[in-house]
Amino acid sequence: MLSVAQALQTLLQAVRPLQEIEQVATLAANGRILAQTQYSTLHVPPMDNTQMDGYAVRAAECQSGQARLPVTQRIPAGVIGQCLDAGTAARIFTGAFIPNGADAVVMQEQCVSEVEGDQTFVTINHVPQSGEWIRRQGEDIKSGAEILVAGTRLRAQELGLAASVGLATLPVWRPLRVAVFFTGDELTMPGEALKEGSIYNSNRFLLTGLLQNLGCQITDYGIVPDNLAATRETLRQAARDHDLIITSGGVSVGEEDHIRPAVEAEGHINMWQIAVKPGKPLAFGEVRRSEQSNVGDHAFFLGLPGNPVSSFVTFLLFVRPFILRMQGIQDVTPISYAMRADFDWKKADRRNEFLRAKINQQGGLALFPNQSSGVLTSTVWGDGLIDLPAGQTITNGDMVSFIPFSGLLY
Repeated sequence: MLSVAQALQTLLQAVRPLQEIEQVATLAANGRILAQTQYSTLHVPPMDNTQMDGYAVRAAECQSGQARLPVTQRIPAGVIGQCLDAGTAARIFTGAFIPNGADAVVMQEQCVSEVEGDQTFVTINHVPQSGEWIRRQGEDIKSGAEILVAGTRLRAQELGLAASVGLATLPVWRPLRVAVFFTGDELTMPGEALKEGSIYNSNRFLLTGLLQNLGCQITDYGIVPDNLAATRETLRQAARDHDLIITSGGVSVGEEDHIRPAVEAEGHINMWQIAVKPGKPLAFGEVRRSEQSNVGDHAFFLGLPGNPVSSFVTFLLFVRPFILRMQGIQDVTPISYAMRADFDWKKADRRNEFLRAKINQQGGLALFPNQSSGVLTSTVWGDGLIDLPAGQTITNGDMVSFIPFSGLLY
């Protein structure tokens, strides 16, 4: 069996990244993968502006701490003021551009204004420094600066940054086209009567949700009968128009497990068993798009175990980084933290284990009591996975490597 690291390396080395670029509205680009690095064509902010409501002044004229100046203009945001004459002040509001001649802003709480006839005066009860409460031109972004790197998964903050330099559209990779289907005559859909010996198909909902989180375009072929002919036919259909085929169940070596022989008949298997718990039987290969397919003209195939926790964990560990790399993201390693285990785990395994755990109120990790691969409750209860190397145990108080779900599900 391959180690987790060896299996992941095999997967990532096989990746053929997407090539088709779409130009989409920035407002609609949330979750998409940027295809080309973006640069700013302007300064942000475009001119010096004020961070506060107050008065724009010449700092040298306010060194007494009680300077009294006539207010000669009012500058709201969006209005360009006149040059500030010596010995005067300008009423100014947050975000407004600093008028020429001014070099400081005094916040209104440090000022007292009064009206004498037709003239307003302000007393500056403060000794300002030159540059006080002024945002400088280009303080955030300089014209020509790189703002977003190709391969970035666009979030709300990236979209805001793009908009701040006037980018109305962004070049992104087209969505990854993924086909999914599920094998097992015992599977029943929620809403249908549960026959004796049947179970509800939780993996259909689990895997579809995980793929949606990654921005994939999904075709769901549903539950496929447990026979070789039906499995082969579904693989052929799925391979024609998809980049990746994902299945759940049927990847073991039982008489009713038809996934592996079906893939070998329609393509080839590159990798099968991995020293991981849960989730040992994970198949990776390729399916021909047609009988005349050349090298590279194949859909990738990933066959996940049928047990729901095994399917969940292997998706996070292997399928997620594979999909991200296909989408053009280079750094696919999830963030992990060294955290204290507040439990004992004395059952060393020859496989790399991934234990479902929760952060407790003491800042340590509590372990879900039942680590069976069929107990999906553990994935809802837990906050993440403890990465326990093969052959190791855990004693209460040990530091362990913890991978939070927050860094794995998107």
